[in-house]
Amino acid sequence: MGHIKEPKGIDFIISSDPLTDNARKEISDFIRNYKSESKNKKQKPETIKKKAKVLHS
Repeated sequence: MGHIKEPKGIDFIISSDPLTDNARKEISDFIRNYKSESKNKKQKPETIKKKAKVLHS
């Protein structure tokens, strides 16, 4: 995402409506569920690199 330079004399003000109690609860529930699901996923075990034996003749 790029940076937008404000022209002289113009201010970009972004305001959003305040969250309702219901919306706040839904967001909290979503985050809680997302975190609990990510903890339940098994992480891939680290691969163990086997050193190749070098035979000297």
